[in-house]
Amino acid sequence: MITFNDIYEFSRKERNSEKLQKLPGNFIEEISEYFEEKKGISLKNGDSFSDVVVKTKKQLESAITFFRELMNRRRKKIFDLILISAETGSSKKDLDNMLDFEKKLFEELIVCVKSSDEKLNETLEKKRDIKKSEQKIIFKENVEEFVGLDGEKMGPFEKGQIANISKEIAKILIEDSKVDVFTKT
Repeated sequence: MITFNDIYEFSRKERNSEKLQKLPGNFIEEISEYFEEKKGISLKNGDSFSDVVVKTKKQLESAITFFRELMNRRRKKIFDLILISAETGSSKKDLDNMLDFEKKLFEELIVCVKSSDEKLNETLEKKRDIKKSEQKIIFKENVEEFVGLDGEKMGPFEKGQIANISKEIAKILIEDSKVDVFTKT
């Protein structure tokens, strides 16, 4: 059976260590039993138990605080491990020190982070592809609104305006002497 001192020690060790600490496999069940026992004692009424009841209530409140602190610190360490794992690709580090539900959290969030990274990379690749298919031009004269190759309206553009447009349209405008390729001077 877990005691108040055990809860305090687990919390203290987690606070003072950078690594995730090993907890007993049945830790959550024992915590639950401890809380239930202390709640039962603190709910008793009667003068003969008043000192015991007050002490038990304070101990229960402190134990709950230490437990929450312990779990929050563990969660933060797991989040840090997820970020490290997503960057390095090694995901098995410290899994042995995780409780079962923490392992599940770790594995599910790794999948989410990797999916997010893939979407980010896809978006960056699309932007790069768009940039490669565009050309920066400067208008030599005013150009009215027109329809691009994709059916989207473009313009109107004013003389001296700089724009990134598809290379195909830029070629047409250059041939018509309406624009020049923009180069920094």
